[in-house]
Amino acid sequence: MSRVGLKPISLPEKVAVKLDGRNVVVEGPKGKLDFSLPEGISLKAEEGAVTVSRNTETRQLKALHGTARSLINNMIIGVSKGFVKDLEIQGVGLRAAVKGKDLDLSLGRSHPLLHPIPSGLTVTVNENTKIKVEGIDKQLVGQFAAEVRGYYPPEPYKGKGVRYADEKVRRKEGKSVGK
Repeated sequence: MSRVGLKPISLPEKVAVKLDGRNVVVEGPKGKLDFSLPEGISLKAEEGAVTVSRNTETRQLKALHGTARSLINNMIIGVSKGFVKDLEIQGVGLRAAVKGKDLDLSLGRSHPLLHPIPSGLTVTVNENTKIKVEGIDKQLVGQFAAEVRGYYPPEPYKGKGVRYADEKVRRKEGKSVGK
C-alpha cells in the first residue's frame, strides 16, 4: 500500500489544477507546469485539495501511485514558491560568471566551460564563487545543479571543487612521510 499516494495535496491560494484527459496542468503565480498521468492513476480536484488514486492493486500501480502524487505535489510547490539550489566554488582561481544564456565556468582547465542555461531557469552568480539556480521545475533545477557540480566535484584532500552550499566534504589526511 502506498502511504505517500494516499495523502491529499493541499492547494495554496492562487494555484489552479486542471485535468485535461490524462494531462494535469498546474498554474500558479510563478508559472505553469504540465504532467501526463500514467495509465491506471486518476486525479480528483476538490475544494482546496487534490487526491491521487489508483484503479487496481497491482505492484506497478502501487509504485506509480506514490510517484505521481509526489510529482504533482512538486509541481504545486514549484508554481507557488519555486525551487532553489545553491552551489559554492572553492579553490584558488576557480570562478563562474553568467554570459548571456551560458554559465561560464573557469575550473582550472585549459579552456573555459560554457554550460548552457535551460529556459525556465534563472542562474545568478555572486562574488564569482556562489551560484544560485532558481526555477519552478524541481527536476530541471536539480539536474542543472548536478551537471555543474559534475564538472569538478569536491575532492577530499584539499576540499577544492564545486559543492552544494549545505554539503559537508569529508576531508582525508594526505600521505604521511615515514622514516
